[in-house]
Amino acid sequence: MTRPRIAFVTPGAFPLPSPKGGSVERVIEKLVPQLAPSVDATIYGRIGARLKRFSMLKGVKCRRYPAADKGKYVAQVAASLRQWAPDLTEVENRPHYVLKLRKLRPSSRLWLHLHSSTFIRPNAILPATLARSFAQTERIIVNSEYLKSDVIRRVPQAAHKVSVVYPGVETERFISQYVYEGAARRAQLRAMRGWEGRSVVLFMGRLLEIKGVHHLLRMLPRLIEQHPSILLVIVGGAFYGSTRTTTYSRMLHRMGANMKRHVLFVPYVPHTEVPDWFLAADVAAVPSNSQEAFGLVNVEAMSCGLPVVATRAGGMKEIIEDGVTGYLVSPERVEHEMEQRLLELLRNDELRRAMGRNSRDRVEKHFTWKHSAERYLNLLQESGLL
Repeated sequence: MTRPRIAFVTPGAFPLPSPKGGSVERVIEKLVPQLAPSVDATIYGRIGARLKRFSMLKGVKCRRYPAADKGKYVAQVAASLRQWAPDLTEVENRPHYVLKLRKLRPSSRLWLHLHSSTFIRPNAILPATLARSFAQTERIIVNSEYLKSDVIRRVPQAAHKVSVVYPGVETERFISQYVYEGAARRAQLRAMRGWEGRSVVLFMGRLLEIKGVHHLLRMLPRLIEQHPSILLVIVGGAFYGSTRTTTYSRMLHRMGANMKRHVLFVPYVPHTEVPDWFLAADVAAVPSNSQEAFGLVNVEAMSCGLPVVATRAGGMKEIIEDGVTGYLVSPERVEHEMEQRLLELLRNDELRRAMGRNSRDRVEKHFTWKHSAERYLNLLQESGLL
């Protein structure tokens, strides 16, 4: 049987591969090669430095175009699609691209893959335009049950089109600290960084107010008083792949200025270096104020054998098993509850290790890219494309 031709149209925000950021691009970079044995896939994206207009990425064709002007970007993608004539075109996280591609290719089969709620909110797209976009797409893929509910709440008539495909993690890169290789690497990293004897709480993400990093810094003096070996490591910058600062990020640095022995700010690191930061830590903290659709950092931390303490918000409730792989805390009482849960884990090595092992087990059972690909291929079968 001939493999179906499927085009994946990324937003054009970041080049692909995207070592310096772009969670949407990263998901496509990891998921689509998993599909390649069953589909003839082409990824469309933004041209970048030292990237060719056309190349192969792990067996998948990539076509790249200038994307500073998004209208021209979509038009160039559409011209290529007319020539290639894929059986299916999937638009990544930009509902308004659906309408543009429908106009340029009226008879094409279109799917929309939403990776967050950012571009379905009224400040990004008018509700009536969103409804028209959903009407023009055959299927809407989302990355969590939380986002599925949000989509249906906004456009109830699209409910029958919405399916969940969870993102995954590369378990071979994000190795567990509870296997020999992971334990050895962890010991090496902690010695190199001077973390021996320290209880390391890690935050990984952009320095945005909605991420709630200020909560961690506000509770830190009390944590120091009760657990003097604590070290809060904050990995990330205000922008993907940049050292630029914001009013908020500068405020965070001022908050930590008097606790330099207990707080470490690490500027943005490329995704290739992320596993080592999780592997060397003891607990991951995710104090997000926002209703995040999924949160890849949670499964990446869990893959490395860390318990995660996170707010009971958005899709995080679907990732973390409260009391099994970590703890969920109330967003309204985040500082009080997270402080108590962090202390509980830092003071009890046996509990922390048990939850860390449970975290890795849960990732292996539910959140690998192989699982993501299997769910996606099932949708293709349901749609008569396989």
